[in-house]
Amino acid sequence: MRQIVLDTETTGINPKLGNRVIEIGCVELVNRMLTGNNFHVYINPERESEEGALNVHGLTTEFLRDKPRFFEIADKFREYVQGAELIIHNAPFDMGFLNHEFRLMNLPPLDDHIHGVIDTLANAKEMRPGKRNSLDALCDFFGISNAHRKLHGALLDAELLADVYLSMTRGQNSLGMDVEDEVQEGGILLEPVPLADIIFLPADADELAAHEAALSGLDKAVKGSCIWRAALALPAA
Repeated sequence: MRQIVLDTETTGINPKLGNRVIEIGCVELVNRMLTGNNFHVYINPERESEEGALNVHGLTTEFLRDKPRFFEIADKFREYVQGAELIIHNAPFDMGFLNHEFRLMNLPPLDDHIHGVIDTLANAKEMRPGKRNSLDALCDFFGISNAHRKLHGALLDAELLADVYLSMTRGQNSLGMDVEDEVQEGGILLEPVPLADIIFLPADADELAAHEAALSGLDKAVKGSCIWRAALALPAA
């Protein structure tokens, strides 16, 4: 599964008021693993940033003046995200701006090129109702260092969000372990334990209830069925 963690910086908060995208940062995940195949571009918006936005990202008109305009990077960007699932913090904001840029070019919306969107802000609000769920707050909650984040930057924020997303959904990248794999302990390679020698004890009612509660929490985090549900549905070998 290919996923793209995406963030943008803009000249303001409302594209209907003429605000534009000035930076796009993307980090690629394939099967929940960082690939290093990232996408990052600064964009000349051909207008000034509003004071509040400039205080957030620090990207001045002078810095952006010699950067490409959106129509010059649009094809490369669409090719990069084609068919991927996007992971965005506060997705309506970024998707609204990117779709607006595409409309200005008379192109189909970004939604037509991707395989859906995961909004980590919406997921975090479900997991942590009533809590602060900004990117900085989630970094603190999951123990992810963001000390180098002095100003907002699209690529840096996408990298941090990738770590946050993987932490939010941890445990869903593996269905278990092979009990017959060799195990190394204290530098000594141990022989695998024969399956016939393993004693299997069925879970009691309390353990089953706790397991179901844990699965429900994972379902809520991914807004669907977690991979453990799929594992339970598989026929016995």
